[in-house]
Amino acid sequence: MLLIPLLLLLLTTAVTVATATTTTGPSSLRPGFYYDTCPEAEATVRRVIKDAMIREARSGASVMRLQFHDCFVNGCDGSVLLDDTPDMLGEKLGLSNINSLRSFEVIDEAKEALERVCPQTVSCADLVVMAARDAVALSGGPDWDVNLGRKDSLTASQEDSDNIMPSPRANASYLVDLFHRFNLSVKDLVALSGSHSIGEGRCFSIVFRLYNQSGSGKPDPEMDPTYREKLDRLCPITGDQNVTGGLDTTPTLFDNQYFKDLVLKKGFLNSDQTLHMLEETRAWVEKFSEDQGVFFEAFVEGMVKMGDLQSGRPGEIRSNCRVVNKPQIAHWDF
Repeated sequence: MLLIPLLLLLLTTAVTVATATTTTGPSSLRPGFYYDTCPEAEATVRRVIKDAMIREARSGASVMRLQFHDCFVNGCDGSVLLDDTPDMLGEKLGLSNINSLRSFEVIDEAKEALERVCPQTVSCADLVVMAARDAVALSGGPDWDVNLGRKDSLTASQEDSDNIMPSPRANASYLVDLFHRFNLSVKDLVALSGSHSIGEGRCFSIVFRLYNQSGSGKPDPEMDPTYREKLDRLCPITGDQNVTGGLDTTPTLFDNQYFKDLVLKKGFLNSDQTLHMLEETRAWVEKFSEDQGVFFEAFVEGMVKMGDLQSGRPGEIRSNCRVVNKPQIAHWDF
């Protein structure tokens, strides 16, 4: 007796069925996740990243940075890649991201390549993790197996990003507390800060250190005077704050020079230099400055741990990393 009313309801109501969603956690992630479903996935991503770095060496660091900004905000779910919509203010315009995060077009290129070989198979979240690993390896750093099997988020939040991502003005104590919230150790913090071994930073991020540290009207006393003079020329107080400088003295080579620079008080960012000022982080800075192999090992360990951060929320495999998939309309045959 209930069948006819139910059929009438189905016929007179638009029934929308969302794209299949699932949740994932660290236990479901594993190396080689796409060996059967998309064996060319990792090689495809590496080829795109390599070509992008040939065109612009800086893109490697930019791509790697996306993993940090993605994983710390509600887990590694590709949310940082979503464009804003009329109903959603995403993460790209967050305080730590606007005019700062870049190379989204490289991710687009890699996703398009993946869709050609394995449509609707590889998530954008996994793509970001693979691309970050590849950027490090192609810059002379370590190579490693990445855990894969993530789903892409269905939304993004600028507010969440603003509440979590640190400012370049942050100090080491703040960063220790932040990393602790994600079960990442002091060792992880210092090792992952070594991501600044490659890439560039904007004058916007350091003018306060050069001219008004802590509201003093004076430069940061923890900065080497010769290095400060170099940055004064790069970033005059009335200059273009979008001009960039190397985060260490070998900004296209992934090595331990970053830590050597910190020991010499030549850190570009305040958040970096304070790692050598705080006792609990200083020991790791000095250890990594003395032994590149130990740094590489700790960096890989930290990247894997950070890559395992998951929200447990439902997700999907996006066809386009910038937008969630369109809902599918169910068709009923009677």
